Amino acid sequence: MQRVTVSKARELWQKKDFFDLGQMAHSIRQELHPDLIVTYIVDRNINYTNICVSGCKFCAFYRPPGHEHGYVLSFEQIGQKVQETVDLGGYQILLQGGLNPDLDLAYYKSLLRFLKTNFPQVAVHGFSPPEIIFLSEKSGLSIARIISELKEAGLDSIPGGGAEILVDRVRNEISPNKYSADKWLKVMEEAHKLGLKTTATMMFGHIETLDERLEHLEKIRALQDKTGGFTAFIPWTFQPKNTKISSFEVSSVEYLKFLALSRIFLDNIPNIQASWVTQGPKVGQLALFWGANDFGSTMIEENVVAATGVHFRLPEEDLRKLISSAGFEPRRRKMDYTLL
Repeated sequence: MQRVTVSKARELWQKKDFFDLGQMAHSIRQELHPDLIVTYIVDRNINYTNICVSGCKFCAFYRPPGHEHGYVLSFEQIGQKVQETVDLGGYQILLQGGLNPDLDLAYYKSLLRFLKTNFPQVAVHGFSPPEIIFLSEKSGLSIARIISELKEAGLDSIPGGGAEILVDRVRNEISPNKYSADKWLKVMEEAHKLGLKTTATMMFGHIETLDERLEHLEKIRALQDKTGGFTAFIPWTFQPKNTKISSFEVSSVEYLKFLALSRIFLDNIPNIQASWVTQGPKVGQLALFWGANDFGSTMIEENVVAATGVHFRLPEEDLRKLISSAGFEPRRRKMDYTLL
């Protein structure tokens, strides 16, 4: 199939209806994954701190330094959460927090060593690009050096958080104290060079235009052409409640249609993840016919989306039933999509 250009993607969005675009995406998904397996991972989101100086308008989770409800979890508290995850069959943690000025590189390295000493079997998928850039600027060390030291201390892979929309007009409006699109991409490129796999994400449905969504996809695809380090693309919809952005919530139809367009456009990224955490389990199930081949995480714990008032939860047994009843075989996976 010939590569879809940005102008062609725009035309598909404008001229193809919901079902046609879904059918196109599902055909591509079946070509890439003809075995009808739908993967998922058993993990837990651990937010080690909610203190953040970024002040993003879309975030209902963060607290500024000095706030009475700000926190930093102790290593003991984090260890208890990881142990609970292991007891529930989990084998990975997603470790993310805010841009906390009181935490330095030594803290992060100590935390990683603590986790690897006590839970060597648990993979650490942690520290999104903004956290790594913040550490780089705070320490005066290069991004590559920060990632290298974190990797040496036990970091296994990097999540795609902080991408939002990779267009600076949008970023300057919704997260003016965060970092540019180029810096986000720079972190991912350096991580890939150092042998770390990462995911790519998108949070859409706020102030961005269709062309800006497509620019985001184009930047992800271009970096993947260069490095091949992204294992998956994960688009989800902005949840406006309790945030500083007034926005109409994206409909499930628009979510699924854009998911399909992402599968069609991102011809070099093997996996597309359904976002049942923001859309709910039934729409997540439909996503398996609109281009997605991965059902994401069981989300033993999730705090950031929950802070907007959206509380979808799926025990592993229910997650597997949703996949099976859609006609697919549910399979556990690692972050790099190796099947377990």
